[in-house]
Order: sequence, then structure tokens, then C-alpha cells
Amino acid sequence: MGIASIVFILLVGASSWLFARNIMRVRRNILLGKEEVIDDRKGERWAVMTRVALGQSKMVVRPIAGFLHIIVYAGFVIINIEVLEIIIDGIFGTHRVLSFMGGFYDFLIGSFEWLALGVWVACAIFLVRRNIIKLKRFIMKELDGWPRTDANLILATEIALMTAFLLMNAADWSLQQKGAEHYTVAGAFPVSSVLAGALSNCSVASLIAIERICWWFHIIGILAFLNYLPYSKHLHILLAFPNVWYSKLKPKTEIANMERVTGEVKSMLDPSVQPPAPAAPRTVAGHEVADRFGAKDVFDLSWKSLMDAYSCTECGRCTSECPANITGKLLSPRKIMMDTRDRMEEVGKAIDTKGKWEDDGKSLHTRITDEELWACTTCNACTQACPVNIDPVNIIVEMRRYLVMEESKTRPALTSMFNNVENNGAPWAFGPDKRLDWTQQ
Repeated sequence: MGIASIVFILLVGASSWLFARNIMRVRRNILLGKEEVIDDRKGERWAVMTRVALGQSKMVVRPIAGFLHIIVYAGFVIINIEVLEIIIDGIFGTHRVLSFMGGFYDFLIGSFEWLALGVWVACAIFLVRRNIIKLKRFIMKELDGWPRTDANLILATEIALMTAFLLMNAADWSLQQKGAEHYTVAGAFPVSSVLAGALSNCSVASLIAIERICWWFHIIGILAFLNYLPYSKHLHILLAFPNVWYSKLKPKTEIANMERVTGEVKSMLDPSVQPPAPAAPRTVAGHEVADRFGAKDVFDLSWKSLMDAYSCTECGRCTSECPANITGKLLSPRKIMMDTRDRMEEVGKAIDTKGKWEDDGKSLHTRITDEELWACTTCNACTQACPVNIDPVNIIVEMRRYLVMEESKTRPALTSMFNNVENNGAPWAFGPDKRLDWTQQ
């Protein structure tokens, strides 16, 4: 085994360990949330996941972006099949070890090349849409700074990886034509054989150097991309499937009741029913979290809502469909998800630093204002538009419940309505005995 093979094995091993460590960190952060059992209607869940996550059904609602995304998605999945061959070649020092498949291998390499070209073009168009055309949902305030850089960096990386892949194949094809030692005549190169014209004057040594540099750049780039995912919005590449599987199957506008409140109401209506006992505090990361009405911080949201936050693609379709945002309100459902994820990351880093969680005096409400929360109409246009079935409304409702039931903070119109319901049994400012007076007018 040569030095190159040893270096390759160490590189893959270290990258795999680091990736597993980062994924466990993400898992730990998601499990900061409250327990929620989601295991009903499994057949329907598999069907929804197949249609939405695998079939990209909600992406193609906007045909141009949907078509381009499918190209990138297919390219990411299918081209990376070649990583299997790269790993085998890297470990054993072979070259195109799967070429024994003959015509099928030619078909695979040719297909990879067309997909690579498609990914290159699609990513270039996405860059133009974001930075030159500047579609409204890509230039909103919540994307200022790192989020915008993150999106551009990923697209540029995809272009660089596809360029390296095609240039590697162009050099390989040229070496095959020259009969260079170790370069097996195998594969079909419909795209890179055209690019090889630019390398026609290169010597065998130069071509080998180009091929090797691109080979190493391609595999190192893939491993770096893999370990960048847990820090990027592109974590949705991994989480989209489980997030859609666990998504809400009940009518989107159906808001879940709070069990404690439901139990107390039943107890009031029927004295024989015992009121529910308050839930005992639970321990999270060495810190006791009291049971609350609604959500003050990420600990009070369910693990599914926290998975939603990590699954957010920051595409902005939710915000572009939000009637509150369209009419100039401060609310942006995308920002709600980004703020939730950022707070979760903040808590996770504090736990990593101190070994346990200590109250830092902050909460979700530090990042998300009351004005944003009360602007929501709970119409669920955002959940309908989301390509991976994220539910921002659930987070908004839970945070509003905390404001009302724990902090006694509402808007004046709601305060009046609450008082009327308490005194009159209805939201109107007159008693039950006068409800039919309008019929006498």
C-alpha cells in the first residue's frame, strides 16, 4: 500500500469521524425539545415522504426553480455514486476499478457527465437569480451577512466540484488516447472529451498532474462539503426525508389543544373528573426545565419543531406566500425558523463549553419580537408552500401561548375579547340574554 493510499484512508477516516460527531451534536440539539410521539398513519407518512421529499412535488409548483433544483438534486445523488469507485481506487491504488462492467460503465460515466454539466448550469443560474436579478425573497433582511454568503458559497462549491470532475475526466480521456500506463481505456466522455481539446498540447506528465490534482480536489471537496453540512442550511439534504416523514398529517389549520387546559375545562364541566396534575420538571443538559404554558425557549418546543428549524432551506417560499409579510407586516416565517435554529445553536454551544446548560437570561423571545408573533393570521400559507413540510405556525402559536398565559401580554383587541369570553361566554360585548336582539331590528 503506497503513501497516497495511506493518506487517503486517514483522510476519509478523519472526515467520517468528524461528520458523525457533528451529526450527534445536531441530534443532541434537536432532543433539547419536548418529547412528542409521532408514529400514526405510517403508510400515509411513507407516501408523503416519497411524493414530497423524494419526488420534489412541492418544488415544481414554481416550474423553473423546481426543474433546476431537480437537476441539482439528481446530480448530487447520482454523481456521488462514483464516490464508491473513488474510494476503492483511493484505498487500493487502482484506477477505474469498476470498468469491468463494460458498456454499462460507459453509460454510467456518460450519464454522470451530462448531469455534471446540468448541475454546473443550474448552479450558475441560481447564482444569477440571487446576485444579479436579486429576486425579492433572496435579498430580505434576515439573509444579510452569513446566510447569503452560505448560499453563494455552496453554489460556488458545487460549480467548482463539477468543474474538477469534468476536467479530471478530460485529462483521463486524453491519457487514454495517448496510451498512458495505468489509465485503462474505459468510460464514455461526451462532455469532457470536448473540453480535452484545451489540453491537446499538454504532455503526458502534465495531464497526469491535472488528472491527479482534480481527483484529489474532487474527493477532498466532497468530504469537506459533507462536514460543512451540519453548519449550513444545506443540512436539509439529510433532514428533508425524516422531517417530511414526521410532518403534520392533520388539517394544517387544526391547532392542537394543550392537555392541561383541556383537562381543567373537563374538570370544571364535570366535578367528578380530576384536574390534571402539573407535569414534573424535566432535566435537560443538567438543567431543570419547568413545565410551561406555551414556549419561552427552545426547551419548550417539541423536538419536531426543532427538527423543522434545522431542516429549513432558507428558500423563502414561506415568506413570499405569507399574507402578513406581503402587506408589509414585520413577520417572516423564514426568519422564525432561522431564529429558532440560531437560538438552538447558541444553547448547544453553551452546553459544549460548560458541560451543562445554565440560564443565560435569553430566550426565543429575545430574538423574535411580539410584533412578529401577533402579525401571524395562522392561515398556514407558509406550511403549504414549504418544500419540506416545515410548520412555522406551530412555533408562533406556542410562543403566543406563553405570552398570554405566562406573561399576560396580549394585544388590546385580544384583551377585550378575552374579557368578554370570561364574562359573557362569547367574544361580544353583551350578555347571552341580548344575543337575539339583532333579529328585532
